[in-house]
Amino acid sequence: MILDQIVEKKKIRLKEHKNRISLPEMRRLAENYEGPAPDFMEGLKKPGISIIGEFKKASPSLGKISSKIDLTDRIDEYNGSVDCISCLTEEDYFLGNVDYLKEIRKISPLPILRKDFMIDEYQFYEAKAIGANAILLITGILDDVQMKDFYQLTEELGLDALFEAHDEEQMDRALNCGAKIVGVNNRDLRDFTIHLETTKQLSVMVPEDRVFVAESGIVEDRDVEFLAECHVDAFLIGRAFMESANPRELAKHWKEVFRLKKEIMSAEQK
Repeated sequence: MILDQIVEKKKIRLKEHKNRISLPEMRRLAENYEGPAPDFMEGLKKPGISIIGEFKKASPSLGKISSKIDLTDRIDEYNGSVDCISCLTEEDYFLGNVDYLKEIRKISPLPILRKDFMIDEYQFYEAKAIGANAILLITGILDDVQMKDFYQLTEELGLDALFEAHDEEQMDRALNCGAKIVGVNNRDLRDFTIHLETTKQLSVMVPEDRVFVAESGIVEDRDVEFLAECHVDAFLIGRAFMESANPRELAKHWKEVFRLKKEIMSAEQK
């Protein structure tokens, strides 16, 4: 299973990271970090649909992504259109790197999500030290004890956590852990197939006081319209933005598509 392979490779990478910078030193760097601290959750609670624009170089399902604009231009486009940024830092399957997040932090005032396979406390201190404002907790690779401990550490560091689920059992575990931000990954990390219906199926489980994020598979207007019916607060969009030469206009267009769909739904209910 691809997910297991990614996690095993991550364990090897973690040893390399710790050899370069020890856990005590990384903890010190995190505790002394004094950079920008925009609120990730507040960025997702704005009226209408909020958008997390992603930066990634590749994925197991897409292979290497041919981006039409460089990182600096992309972030400039994001700064003028999206509400938060997601940066892949996983090195082997997504060709990410913590240096990308550091660079984004220098040129964006927006909240940044460190998107990675978080399995060790070291990664949380590292996230804080490089300027992230939120981290991803993938329920499919963590047991309940790990989720609770990592969530507590996340809050101690002043970070937000996006809990990611793909089925009812995972969503239930995330909510029981106290997740304030819950996301549904429409991509099955076991085989990387995508089904937007996953968000619809799990939406009924999400209380109104939680921030609800739809992740993956948003590539055209009808996807936005479909998800507008699922009571989501935010989209996390990667592929469509990475393959676009003008993600700023695409983000603005999809926000308008979402708004119009909501207006139609409201009128139909009267």
